[in-house]
Amino acid sequence: MSSGNAKKRILELNRLISAANVAYHGHDKPEITDSQYDKLLAELKELQKKYPQLVSDESPLDQIGAPINTAFSAVEHLEPMMSLDNAFEIEDLQAWNERVARGLDEDFSYITEMKIDGVACSLLYEDSKLVRAATRGDGKVGEDITANVMTISSIPAKLVETVPGKLEVRGEVYMDLSVFEDLNKSQIDAGLPTYANPRNTAAGSLRQKDPKVTASRKLSFWAYQIGHHSGDLPVDSHSAGLDWLGELGLPVNPERKTHKSFPAVEKRIGAGLELRNKLEYEIDGVVVKVDSFAQQQTLGATARAPRWSIAYKYPPEEKETKLLDIQVSIGRTGKATPFAVLEPVLVGGSTVQMATLHNADQVALKDVRPGDTVVVRKAGDVIPEVLRPVPAERPKGSKPWKFPVNCTSCSEKLVRPEDEAHTFCVNYACPSQQQSRIEYFTSRGAMDIEGLGESTVALFIEKGFLSDVSDIYSLHWDEISKLEGFGRISIDNLKRAIDESKSQSLSRLLVGFGIRHLGPTGAEALASHFGHLDKIKVATAEDIAAIEGVGPSIATSVSEFFAQKKTEIVLEKLRSAGVNFAGPEVVEVEQTLAGKTVVISGAVPGYSRTEAANAVKIRGGKSPGSVSAKTDYLVVGDNPGASKLNKAQELGIPVVVADDFESLLSKGEA
Repeated sequence: MSSGNAKKRILELNRLISAANVAYHGHDKPEITDSQYDKLLAELKELQKKYPQLVSDESPLDQIGAPINTAFSAVEHLEPMMSLDNAFEIEDLQAWNERVARGLDEDFSYITEMKIDGVACSLLYEDSKLVRAATRGDGKVGEDITANVMTISSIPAKLVETVPGKLEVRGEVYMDLSVFEDLNKSQIDAGLPTYANPRNTAAGSLRQKDPKVTASRKLSFWAYQIGHHSGDLPVDSHSAGLDWLGELGLPVNPERKTHKSFPAVEKRIGAGLELRNKLEYEIDGVVVKVDSFAQQQTLGATARAPRWSIAYKYPPEEKETKLLDIQVSIGRTGKATPFAVLEPVLVGGSTVQMATLHNADQVALKDVRPGDTVVVRKAGDVIPEVLRPVPAERPKGSKPWKFPVNCTSCSEKLVRPEDEAHTFCVNYACPSQQQSRIEYFTSRGAMDIEGLGESTVALFIEKGFLSDVSDIYSLHWDEISKLEGFGRISIDNLKRAIDESKSQSLSRLLVGFGIRHLGPTGAEALASHFGHLDKIKVATAEDIAAIEGVGPSIATSVSEFFAQKKTEIVLEKLRSAGVNFAGPEVVEVEQTLAGKTVVISGAVPGYSRTEAANAVKIRGGKSPGSVSAKTDYLVVGDNPGASKLNKAQELGIPVVVADDFESLLSKGEA
């Protein structure tokens, strides 16, 4: 691959991985499978290794999680909540073990724990009382979910022993398989859609606005780590730390073992695979850690993961079933996606009846046909996919499936753009697109209009109340009141949610439009740079692409979206309804840090972490999350990360104390 092609592919991988992070961590709705995500990461790692000069300061390999959901208050973690590096083969694990041995040059012990397929959560106890709970977020800043976590019965509001000062406990919130099955049974009985899997259901339950809903989901929790302790720890190893957390009344998973040798670790991984289907909760691997805290400190961490731990991930579970039919769904952008309708089969702890087939090329490549017996898996126990047919069981006279020529929703001709893998319906008035666009606009990550869910949107479209997103703000309430299930209270609640959505931020409105390639991070960058929707509307693709964090693909999509006549009509109706078009105030400041990279580590007085980074960016600088050879300054505040400071000293990068941050901003130099 030439350097030019490598650069294009790296930019594309950065965008795909960042979008996947937002979908998985920010919206609890993964758009690709875990295995697909892991392949993207592996490809990016390989390209960055081969072309180090093309590595971006904003590489997703240095990022953790995703930006927080702004529906919740931001919480700064006392210590970063890092991710774990993954091993998929025993050889990967052996390579990790060799790196640890070289880094320590002394004997060490291991501890293994089940890798729970749930949602990472941080609990903060002050003088033994639970005062705060937060999601991982981007590793530095999470979402405040205290009220919801307080409803989880297994989490103690007060520790059984007195622990002076602050104790931060890391753990995993999950949903038992039996609870998940009961929840789906109740959904079926009520005629409502079923939930996809326990992990996503747990994540969605944690982010409910009403804690009573969270309480009804019967979530559980396993503590897996001491994140921070303001006093002297009474233990010196991870295994002893877990025992201590158990003594304090916190639930600690019993499936943990310490080992003196690496062969014992390998044996434990094999045993865990056999144990997997016998547990009452989902696991997707085994976490291996160096047990000693002192040795963990010696090994340190990279920008996103500790060197003293690794997650060995099990292969997805595979099952055979009958492929009853292949159908095509039309999404909000018009993308036509084939999917398999299956004879129900239990895979990875939940019943699978439908699975993605991705696109026409994939169907042809796999040569799966209605009537086939097929192999299905839940990759990473998230999104089901059809892997391959079983040719020996194919019915006689079977013919290859052909992609439809016309849209299955509006009958307009489908179009496949040159050099694209996907096929599209280009009819903006297509009913399926209408419904998907409106659902996306009202979703929690966009305008957050509670009460306008899938079934209500479908009903309102059928009745002629909705044809595009702007119609939400001119609904005929007298007509709606005549519909079954829409009494005074439900109508008042929906009215209130719609009125409140008018004041949502410009970045959320941009996300709600569902512009291709544009996610929350890009929307935030556009809103902050231009300050008003009218300025974005008239900006050229070149103007948009020049903004940090917005690439050419996003710029082209945004420019084309606002150039359409139908967009102008929708915008004017939204303006008349009083929907907010204004973004953050754009303040003209001297570009003192133009072309410079400033990394922030620790808390800077007077600034949140986000505010400190933004202070650098509005002065023309960059503020990535990790130190590299391209870093010009490291700003060190309270409780800085040791790895960043060590790396800055190794590379000879100037270190600026927090008291001199203002001076750096105004002068552009230390």
